[in-house]
This record gives sequence, C-alpha cells and structure tokens, in this order.
Amino acid sequence: MTTSPPTPDGRVVLLTASHRVAPGLLSWPAWQTLHAADRVLCADASHPQLPYLREAGVTVEIAAPTARELVDACSGGATVVVLTTGEGDRALTDGLARLAGSGRVPMPDLELLPGSYDLPGARLLDVVQVMDRIRAECPWSSVPTHRALAKYGIEEAYELVEAIEDGDRDELREELGDVLLQVVFHARIAEEDEEEPFSVDDVAATIVEKLIHRHPHVFGDEKAETAEDVRRIWLRTKAVEKQRDSVTDGVPLGQPGLALAAKLASRVRTAGLDVPLPSGAGVGYELLALAVAAESSGTDPEAALRTAARAYRDAIRTAEGHGG
Repeated sequence: MTTSPPTPDGRVVLLTASHRVAPGLLSWPAWQTLHAADRVLCADASHPQLPYLREAGVTVEIAAPTARELVDACSGGATVVVLTTGEGDRALTDGLARLAGSGRVPMPDLELLPGSYDLPGARLLDVVQVMDRIRAECPWSSVPTHRALAKYGIEEAYELVEAIEDGDRDELREELGDVLLQVVFHARIAEEDEEEPFSVDDVAATIVEKLIHRHPHVFGDEKAETAEDVRRIWLRTKAVEKQRDSVTDGVPLGQPGLALAAKLASRVRTAGLDVPLPSGAGVGYELLALAVAAESSGTDPEAALRTAARAYRDAIRTAEGHGG
C-alpha cells in the first residue's frame, strides 16, 4: 500500500536583506510577514536590520537553529521567519532540502522572501568598504601617495585600451575594474589630507554635477537632435566653465605625441582658427602634419598607428614562426 507523504505543518520564511541597502528599507510584504510571524530568528546579533525591526515592534530572537530545529519550531502551524543576509544561509537551506527530500519528516511550507534588493551600482559600496580596510590594514596599501600611484593609473589605462582593441570581454571587465580601483584608491588617500580632504562621495558628486550641467538637452530645456548638436552644446558649456585664455588650456602635454597633436588640431579647428603648421626639419614635423591631416578627416591618428603597429607585431610573430 502506498503511503501518502506527511502533511506540511506551519511555515518557514527565509527573509533576505541586502547589506548594501540602507537598514530599515524593507519591502511592504517583508514588513507584513515580520509583524504576522509567530517567531523571528536571526543568527547575527550585529545584523544592521535589528535596531529598525525592534523599533518597529518586531521581537527578534538571536538564534541559529538547525534545519530540524526550525522544522520543529513550526509545529502547530506556526510561522517562523529567519532573517539572513542577501546571500542567504546556505547550510540552513541545504539542511531543509535534505529533510524535504527524505520524505520522512512533516515539512512546513518553505518560502524565500527578498526583503530588499540591490540597486544598480550597489556593489560599488563593497569596493569602497574593501578599500577602506585595505588602506587601514595592509602594510603595502597603507603607504602609497597620489604621486607614487600615478604610474599605475597610466599603466591600467593602457591595459584597458588593449583589452578594448582585443575585443576580449572578460579582459575588458577586469581592466575596467583595475581602472576603478585607481579611482577609489586615490579617493581614499585624499580623505587623509589634513588641509583639503575629499572622499569618493565628493568625487562622485563632482562628476554627477558636471554631467548634469553638460547635458542640458537631457536634464534641461536645450534641444539636441544629432550627435553634432550635442557636441556643440558640450563645447559651449565647457568653454563657459573653464573660462580659458587659450584654446590650448587644459590639453595635457604628457599624453602620447600623436594624441597630443590631434587634440591641439581639434581645438584649433573647433575654434575656427587659422594656424599654420610649424616648419622644420625632422620626422617630428612630418608626423605632426600627418596627425593634423588625420584629425581633420575624422581619423584618430593614435588609434590608427596602434592598429598598424599591431599588424606589424603580427607580421613579426609570423616571421618568427609563431603564427598570427
């Protein structure tokens, strides 16, 4: 004779809450479930939600029950809520799955209820938190200054460009992370400045303000139908912001030569100036003329030369017998 499986008894709710969301910001279904529960359990006495739950009148027991203890707590039709982190309690869920799979234990209804969700960009909070700890506790990371890290910023930027040119998505994601690290690292160092400290939040606030101000066609009343319209608005807004004495102001002279020549040519062309190229003997002046001509035709000379150089690299490897 076939035996029917045991009847479910009670209810277990695994309530997850992201540590990246401000404590207390739970969904309405989560609050309803918490207030209606017979018991609310949490294994972590320092869980950031606890003060807010208690303030809202929810009694929370600090306990870490096993799967069997949790099932027993639901006898008589009780509802037990277990508050966990966003990643959940793997040992507990595995234990409940084993009990349910055995078919020998009357199981309560099991429910996973997300109490809060990460917003886009929430993992950036993890980067800031990890950087804070590394800066405070790592013997190497606690030492560098802005100047000491400058070379790494350049290296990481070049590695990012290489990943883009290679079309390697995994490499691109990793290199973007390395560039982000440089930003967060410098911002963390800047917090320690005794005279003019600023934080990563100040950095973010600055770029947000700049982006909004330079996109009046998105956040304001300006109209832009084409990319060229956007470019004109961008250049006009930048000119008002910077109040430059020369079109060459703000052009970093430390950038690669072809990129520098193209940037200067772009500034001259945008300003409508008629500036003859300097004459002189040597390959430098020839390269300058080529870079200016390339920029005027819409070609990035730095990128063009890099493409040619990579083809040259491949030809060298073929000649060496390494293949493409």
